[in-house]
Amino acid sequence: MSRRLKLIVAYDGAPFAGWQSQSHRNTVQDHLERAFKRVTGGAVRVHGAGRTDAAVHALAQCAHVDVLKFLPADRWIKALNALLPSAIRVLRCRYVSKHFHARLAAKGKIYRYRIWTGPILPPFEYRRAWHVAQPRDLKVLKSAAKHFVGTHDFASFAANRGKPETSTIRTINSVRVRQKGPCVTIEFDGNGFLYKMVRLMVGALVRCALGKMCIEEITSRLHSGKVGADRFVAPAEGLYLVRVRY
Repeated sequence: MSRRLKLIVAYDGAPFAGWQSQSHRNTVQDHLERAFKRVTGGAVRVHGAGRTDAAVHALAQCAHVDVLKFLPADRWIKALNALLPSAIRVLRCRYVSKHFHARLAAKGKIYRYRIWTGPILPPFEYRRAWHVAQPRDLKVLKSAAKHFVGTHDFASFAANRGKPETSTIRTINSVRVRQKGPCVTIEFDGNGFLYKMVRLMVGALVRCALGKMCIEEITSRLHSGKVGADRFVAPAEGLYLVRVRY
């Protein structure tokens, strides 16, 4: 009889083609499933809380998997990490009820976006932050960020994944903008996020901060739900999935 494991997984997204399994088998899900197969001797399906894109990082992605083999939780962590690439690590794991589902049970997620504003991007920040060296107005960025809070139609802040969304209505509980030295972080807490939604929101915020877009345009897009032609998607390498809320 199978038992369900809940995993908390961290990964550096740079070497991988995102979370979701693909034919070339170089995704986080693919590597996890291969590691499980080597431990259990059979194929398993790892279900993630959400699909992060290529080059997007995770501090605490949540996933679940049903296994026939019983090992203590700490043994699973050691066994999987011994087989996984060094850029993927299982941080925690425990047995949970079969009623738990990593994606369907999620009540919300927190994403963080990092922007490096210094004139030179340090090598250790390469593929870890978006380098924006032009003069920008942090007060404008903070003011613009407040407009995303609340329940809105985020159709104009979503990309087409190939099939229509059931609904483009989402609720953003908070947007926090902080600066420490040259690093600006923008943290979004919401009940769900559309495809490339965070990166499109960040793109709009940075355009506002650089004086290339009016704050009122954000409000207009949220009210209309129309996809405008003048949109900018922030680079994937600055984005981190921080936490999945249950």
